[in-house]
Amino acid sequence: MILSMTGFAAATREFPGGMLSLEVRAVNHRYLDVQMRLPEELRIIEPQLREQIAARVTRGKLECRVGLNQVDSAAPTLELNQAFLSRLLEVSREVQKQSGEGKGLSVGELMRWPGVLKSNELAPEVLHQLCLEALQTALADFNASRSREGEKLKDVLIERIEGMETIVAAIKPKLPQILENYMAKLSGRLQEALGSVDEDRLKQEFALFAQKIDVDEELSRLTTHLTEVRRILKSGGQSGKRLDFLMQELNREANTLGSKSVSTDTTQASVELKVLIEQMREQIQNIE
Repeated sequence: MILSMTGFAAATREFPGGMLSLEVRAVNHRYLDVQMRLPEELRIIEPQLREQIAARVTRGKLECRVGLNQVDSAAPTLELNQAFLSRLLEVSREVQKQSGEGKGLSVGELMRWPGVLKSNELAPEVLHQLCLEALQTALADFNASRSREGEKLKDVLIERIEGMETIVAAIKPKLPQILENYMAKLSGRLQEALGSVDEDRLKQEFALFAQKIDVDEELSRLTTHLTEVRRILKSGGQSGKRLDFLMQELNREANTLGSKSVSTDTTQASVELKVLIEQMREQIQNIE
């Protein structure tokens, strides 16, 4: 499928006493440029977040913004683990009795002992996991929205391709008559200017000149390039750079068609083709 480089998605995760909110937004860019806006509590997992993004997005200027909203009533609290403390004191007295030492654990040592104090504060690793999960959800929605936008871009491009194919199909049958009319006109002018002209020499010069102004090859290459654009759009995937290159090739052929033009028909065709190519190029700038 064709993916647009522009998109937006958001995800939230609730935790005791607050909420984590995450937003992903992107615009078109030549390469992948990721900017992170993280609270200090999540700065440590920035490499993991970037890795997740790079696995799902290949081009675009992307911003990932994460916020933590905690309610006042959820301020961290500390409580004694009474059962654990009682058991710790019993063990301490037993150790004193058996070792003969008169000094037991001090208050400071008891307070620092793991498990004596209980807190309602969310563990950092739990918060980190919530953030990673939120990003996965946001990226899934982000790519879904980019896919929908990509399908719209694809329809626009197909419409322009059909317009260009119509122009080529209309001008191609006219080429022999355009060339014949131009040669007859040029021959008449030469006859008026020079009087008698060697017919054989005139035919040779006309044959050489006809090759220089013949645009059948340019029209054939235009058709070939348009077929390739259709194939890429059908195949999908990371196609923005390939399509951009083909727009350059299409524009080159349209310009050559105009420079070789000897009639208003081919000149007009060249102008119309370049307008459609430019419209396509603008849309392709948004394709990944």
